[in-house]
Amino acid sequence: MGGGEGSATLLGDAERVFLESARVAHLATADAAGVPHVVPVCFAVAGDTVYIAIDRKPKSGRPLKRLRNIAENPSVALTADCYDDDDWQRLRWVMLRGRAEILENGAEQAAAHRHLRAKHQQYRTMDLAPLPVIAIRIERVVHWAAAGGGARDATGGRDGAL
Repeated sequence: MGGGEGSATLLGDAERVFLESARVAHLATADAAGVPHVVPVCFAVAGDTVYIAIDRKPKSGRPLKRLRNIAENPSVALTADCYDDDDWQRLRWVMLRGRAEILENGAEQAAAHRHLRAKHQQYRTMDLAPLPVIAIRIERVVHWAAAGGGARDATGGRDGAL
């Protein structure tokens, strides 16, 4: 079980603040053959776990490709970015790599829904309880900021702000 608060964390303060302010990120998964799939997602961070809801927005009716991919290959990446077409000194991103799990029920799934509702008001009126949650156990953090002089692998030691 993940999402524990208060333990040592891979995310530095700057990365956590950036992720908490980001409204959307892009989830990259790959199937067993390594074929990539990238989709925009709403997410919330708790400890060293990222939660992504599978909500009631219209879907194709088939099991989602991201869920099928995670079942075949749990290695994933999530990237949140800030793009400013007028001021490229404001460009920055955070990429998280880790292993994903599908939470179908239980205490962690319920806690994940609470984190997601706290961040995204649209979820507050949705019945998320019967729906799965993707939990990404963060293993590596990399960030980049134009004003900060390039990419930093925060897993091996953090310095600087985003």
